[in-house]
Amino acid sequence: MTAVQTTNSADTATARVSARALLLGERIDTAGLERSDVIATLPLTFRVGDGAATLFRYGVAVLIGLSPLQEDEVVRSLKARVIGPLAPVDEATTIEINGTKEDQIAPGGPISVRDLSPQRLLVIADALAKNVTLARDEREIARVFEVIEPFAAGLARTGKSPAGRRHMLRTIGQALLVHHRMTGRVEVEDKPDVLWDHPHLERLYTRLADEYELKERADAISRKLEVISDTAQALIDITDTERSVRLEATIVLLIVIEVVFSVYDLFFRVVK
Repeated sequence: MTAVQTTNSADTATARVSARALLLGERIDTAGLERSDVIATLPLTFRVGDGAATLFRYGVAVLIGLSPLQEDEVVRSLKARVIGPLAPVDEATTIEINGTKEDQIAPGGPISVRDLSPQRLLVIADALAKNVTLARDEREIARVFEVIEPFAAGLARTGKSPAGRRHMLRTIGQALLVHHRMTGRVEVEDKPDVLWDHPHLERLYTRLADEYELKERADAISRKLEVISDTAQALIDITDTERSVRLEATIVLLIVIEVVFSVYDLFFRVVK
């Protein structure tokens, strides 16, 4: 089974190849992965049959033009290099190659390019990798909001912080890791390095970024992370306030006990 399909007409021949972005783990260790068929080193891209695989250190492998068997083989070969394995997140699309057309992306349709040069391949891989990473982050943020909503509802209803705060803090901690990935590893809003040497491909990347709404989704996640951060701070403030109240009550109780004992001692001295 091949991942490349070709259709012919009177004037054009269009090749179609599959493209899959797989989020495999927290990181992929590419150090020392030496191959004779390397296309690019940053990100590491190498030939696999008639297609190519691009590995991003933040845990994503983009496979373009590979058959299902070749995809499985690449994924298996990467298992030992995946740090913090995760349940795979998979996003797939189709690339149409037609030398008579300009690079374009139809809404919800395939990615159409003039050719699949190494430079275009890197641009497409970068956008697909960021797309699948954002998809994972959006799911994690949604799970955090599922925890925050009943907490906020309980707080509004009773005026007291409900139980399960430790679980909520752990969940919020996971969400804050999303922020770390976005700013420290993935850098969603940064353009791929290949555009520095090939600025004529910037239009293709812009169209890909618009199609997958990379900036808009990253901004939405950032706004939700601000809400989560505010919620975490509110939870900490509530916890500190409750502890302060308990501490003050304990101190008052100790003072009362000391006064009682002092009065008791004074009373018996007078009686004697």
